[in-house]
Amino acid sequence: MIYLILFLEFFKVGLFALGGGLAALPFLQNLIIKYGWMTGPELLNMIAISESTPGAIGINTATFIGFNTAGILGGIIASLGLTAPSIIIITIIAHYFKKFNQHPIVKSAFTGIRPAVAGLIGSAAFQLAQGNIFKFKYLSLNKNLIQFFDLKALILLLIVFISIRKFKQHPIIYIISSALIGIIFKF
Repeated sequence: MIYLILFLEFFKVGLFALGGGLAALPFLQNLIIKYGWMTGPELLNMIAISESTPGAIGINTATFIGFNTAGILGGIIASLGLTAPSIIIITIIAHYFKKFNQHPIVKSAFTGIRPAVAGLIGSAAFQLAQGNIFKFKYLSLNKNLIQFFDLKALILLLIVFISIRKFKQHPIIYIISSALIGIIFKF
C-alpha cells in the first residue's frame, strides 16, 4: 500500500509542480506534513543536499523521501511517480506541438502559467529563507531585530549574492565555497 501512496502522491507533485524542482517544494512540504515522512529541518537539509549534488532537485528529493519511507523500492517508485507525468505530457505535446504551438489558447495558457510558476518558486525561496535566515519566533518575543536574523547565514547569503553579480562564476564554485565556509565556521 505504501508503494501505491508514494507513486500517486509523487505523480501529483510531478503533474502540478510546473517549473521544476523549486516549484515542487511547496508540494513536498505538504507531503511531509501530511504523512510525517520527514521533519521540516530534514527537508531543508535534503534540499541543500539535492541542490549540491548532480541531478534534479525534485528527483533527488523524491528518491530520498521514498528511500526513507520504504527502502530502495520506495525510492525507485517515488522517482517514477514524479517523472511519469512529464514523460506522458511531453510525449503528447511532441505529437501535437507543430499543430498547436501557435494556437491562441495555447499561447494564452503558457502566459498564465508563467506567473504561477514564478509564485511557486518565490514561495519555495521564502520557505527556505524562513527556515535558514529568519527566526520568526523571536519577532513577537523581542523588540531587538538583530535576533530576528541568523547573522552568519545572512552574511553568507549577501557574500554569495554579491559575488554572483560581480564575478559570474559557475554555480558549483559558489556551492562548494559555501559548503566549505559552513564546515569551517560550523553554521
